[in-house]
Amino acid sequence: MDKRLKIATIGGGSSYTPELVEGLIKRYHELPVGELWLVDIPEGKEKLEIVGALAKRMVEKAGVPIEIHLTLDRRRALEGADFVTTQFRVGGLEARAKDERIPLKYGVIGQETNGPGGLFKGLRTIPVILDIIRDMEELCPDAWLINFTNPAGMVTEAVLRYTKQEKVVGLCNVPIGMRMGVAKLLGVDADRVHIDFAGLNHMVFGLHVYLDGVEVTDKVIDLIAHPDRSGVTMKNIVDLGWEPDFLKGLNVLPCPYHRYYYQTDKMLAEELEAAKTKGTRAEVVQQLEKELFELYKDPNLAIKPPQLEKRGGAYYSDAACSLISSIYNDKRDIQPVNTRNNGAIASIPPESAVEVNCVITKDGPKPIAVGDLPVAVRGLVQQIKSFERVAAEAAVTGDYQTALVAMTINPLVPSDTIAKQMLDEMLEAHKEYLPQFFKQTKAAAGR
Repeated sequence: MDKRLKIATIGGGSSYTPELVEGLIKRYHELPVGELWLVDIPEGKEKLEIVGALAKRMVEKAGVPIEIHLTLDRRRALEGADFVTTQFRVGGLEARAKDERIPLKYGVIGQETNGPGGLFKGLRTIPVILDIIRDMEELCPDAWLINFTNPAGMVTEAVLRYTKQEKVVGLCNVPIGMRMGVAKLLGVDADRVHIDFAGLNHMVFGLHVYLDGVEVTDKVIDLIAHPDRSGVTMKNIVDLGWEPDFLKGLNVLPCPYHRYYYQTDKMLAEELEAAKTKGTRAEVVQQLEKELFELYKDPNLAIKPPQLEKRGGAYYSDAACSLISSIYNDKRDIQPVNTRNNGAIASIPPESAVEVNCVITKDGPKPIAVGDLPVAVRGLVQQIKSFERVAAEAAVTGDYQTALVAMTINPLVPSDTIAKQMLDEMLEAHKEYLPQFFKQTKAAAGR
C-alpha cells in the first residue's frame, strides 16, 4: 500500500454512517483509508459525537489503523481529501415530514424523492451540494464526489449542468437491493445474479436478468407476479403486489418506486391511512432513529447493529465502498450508478444524468450502452428526466415560475392549480432553507 487515503463524509452524524465504516473496514486490505473525517452542522453535533464514538470502537475492534476525525468545520475535512461522500438531509427529518404531509392535504402523494416532496428535497439540497463543490475546487480539486444524498439523480443532474466537477458519481442502494431481492426469489447467492439496469434514479428498470450468465428475465417476472412471492421490496415502500398480466406485458423488472406511478391510487390511500394512524414515513423514521442512536450510545457496541436495516439503508456500505474501491483500484467491474449518459440510453440527452450499469475505472464510470428503452417505459422515464432538469434549474435560479413548471409536469401532480397551491404552501413551510426563492418579492415572482 502506498498513499493512505483521506475520505470526508458530509453528514457524518447520519444513522447510516456505521454502514460506511463497516464497508471500509471490510475492504481495508484493498482500500488503504488512513483518515475518515465525519462532518456535520452544529444542530447535528450530538448525533455526530454518538456515531463517531461508535465508529472509533468499530475500527478499534477490527484492528485497522483508520483514524476517525469528527468536525463541524467542513473546509478542514475537505482539505486534501481523496474522496468526498455526501449523505445529508437539509432541514432534517422535520423537513421530510412536511414534504410528506403537505401534499396529502391536496390528495397528492407525499414522498421523499417523488412528486412534490422530491422537488422540494431537490430545491433544498442542490444549492448546498454546489456550495460543497466550490469548496472542493479550492481544497481538494482532484477528489471524487460520491453523492448518496437524495434525490440522487436530480442532484447529479445539477452537478453535471451547473458545475465543472467531472469527478462525480451519484449512488443509490435500490439496484443492489433489487439484485439481492431477485437472488432471494431464485434461492441463490447474489453474486450469481446479473441485471442490466437502465433508467433514472428511483426510476430504474431491470431490462434483463441473468443467472450464471443465462437469461432468466421471464422466470423472475413470473416469480414476482405470483401472489405468494416476496423479495424485491424495500423497508420504506409498502409492497402492494402487482397485476400479473401488467408485469408480464411490461416484460422488464420495475423498481419499488415505480409503485408510485403505476399504483398511484393505492399508494395514496396507503399514505393517507398511515398519516392518520402510525404517521408518515419520516415520523416512523424519527422513532427508528431514536432507537438506533440509543443503541449507538452503548459503549459495548462495536459493530453495525442489525436494526439499521429497518432504516431503509441496507447495502449502503456495499454500494458506496465497492464504488470507491473500484475507482481507486481501477477494477473495471460493473456497477449501476448515476453518471453522465454519453449516449448509453438513446432517448435521454447525452449530457444528462442517468442510472445505468457502468464499467468502473480509475477515470470513473464508463456507461454501458443499452440503446433505447422499451417503448412502454420510455415516455415515463423521459417525463421524469424533464422534471429533474426543470427542478434543477429552479433550485439554482430560485425562479418561482420555473419551480411551478417543475411541480406541474411531475406525473404525480394532477393540475397546475393544485401545483401552485402546493408550491406556495411548501415554499412558506421551507422558507428557512430556500433563500434563493425569497430574494425577490412575491409581486415580482408573480404571486
